[in-house]
Amino acid sequence: MSFFPKISFQCEVEEYLTKVFRNNELITALGGQEAENKYQSLLSRLSHPPSFTTVRVNTHLASVKHVKKMLFEEIQKFKGLCVPVLEHPELQDILLIPVIGPRRDLKKHPSEVIVGAQCGYAVLRGAHVYVPGIVSASRFVKAGDLVSVYSDIEGKCKRGAKEFKGVKVFLGNGISELSRSEIFSSSGPLKGLGVRMIEPVYLSPSFDNVLPSYLFLQNLPSVVVSHILNPQPGEKILDMCAAPGGKATHLATLMHDQGEVIAMDKIANKVKKIKLNAELLQLNCIKAFCYDGTKALSVEKRADEQEGPPFSPESFDRILLDAPCSGMGQRPNMAYSSTLKEVTSYQPLQRKLFTVAVKLLKPGGVLVYSTCTITLSENEEQVAWALKRFPCLQLHPQEPHIGGEGMKGAGLTLDQLKLLQRFDPAAVTLQGMDINSLQDSREDDLISLANKDCIGFFIAKFIKSKSK
Repeated sequence: MSFFPKISFQCEVEEYLTKVFRNNELITALGGQEAENKYQSLLSRLSHPPSFTTVRVNTHLASVKHVKKMLFEEIQKFKGLCVPVLEHPELQDILLIPVIGPRRDLKKHPSEVIVGAQCGYAVLRGAHVYVPGIVSASRFVKAGDLVSVYSDIEGKCKRGAKEFKGVKVFLGNGISELSRSEIFSSSGPLKGLGVRMIEPVYLSPSFDNVLPSYLFLQNLPSVVVSHILNPQPGEKILDMCAAPGGKATHLATLMHDQGEVIAMDKIANKVKKIKLNAELLQLNCIKAFCYDGTKALSVEKRADEQEGPPFSPESFDRILLDAPCSGMGQRPNMAYSSTLKEVTSYQPLQRKLFTVAVKLLKPGGVLVYSTCTITLSENEEQVAWALKRFPCLQLHPQEPHIGGEGMKGAGLTLDQLKLLQRFDPAAVTLQGMDINSLQDSREDDLISLANKDCIGFFIAKFIKSKSK
């Protein structure tokens, strides 16, 4: 049963998605009613957070067993939270923490704090409220007051408003760390903690400064990607769109920090974040560059001493293209704001990046393409295009294969669809989790739920043939 409303889209985007999920291939395979049921289920799932928080262990510094023990001790500090920390049988460098919720019996308080949508989504995944995310607070809010926190999912609340009558979604209760006048100080925006959440609708530990050198907060499919690329010590790896560095640092860890991981992003502040994460996790083989991936192929001979982009053809053993995308698989998201023009702008950009990646890959090398979206145009259609455009590429089985197969609608064969991996939030029935149901669950069932109830994500693995 849904706790939040289904995700909403602009009308033209909704019409576009409806056609995607009612395409002829899909309806022929499932029937019209089943296809429609799956689509409506997906819309409900997207507005709710996944049932587990996934953290990747920095095995470069410590064993999973050691970090699991430390993490369990940290979780005991959270009032009212008594949950197991689970190891994953196939992804042996992650830990899973069940999320308790939605909690339907929380009392709402008269004093309200309204936060922006992005801040609200972070709260639903365990974060406290930081001042920059606060849009509005009731007239007489003082430091130490009990407040109810709501998300302005449509972005309609005016900053500094004393009350808000528009569409707002209840996120839980907390204690205000500041008064209203301090939050909206005329001397400029404050930073730091604004509301400490004590009764969130979804109860999950905050990972702010929790074992920062040992843990990296990452969605489960994002961890799967690096294992599928399977980098080996001593190899030269390219992460084409690497910010904020979760996958790049994972690749370096899997290589035992031996070899070279080139991490690129075209936005300077994001490249700084990659470098900071590499430093925090004590990884030395990552070299981060601020560069546009579409221009990463050198048309002229490079100087021998040149480290960074652009690169000569066939320079890399393995390439990860975690492509810029429409991001429709991210959870939770209650109101998707992008226009149809923005949504459809990603396919040509992805193809430019993919073309460069193929040329930079050595014969016999591995190219993994991934997105965190649910459309056909950015996923299965890109695979169909790539196989036609680049005869040197072959689809390859993925290991581990935890998600479902590819979605019908792009003209791929059944065998090709089985080689793809699509994480579909609609693959599991919407259900809450409380302490009692958690205690009654078998660990195998919890792992199975974690595999399915995650963000929407897509992965394809290609091998470049050695014969030209």
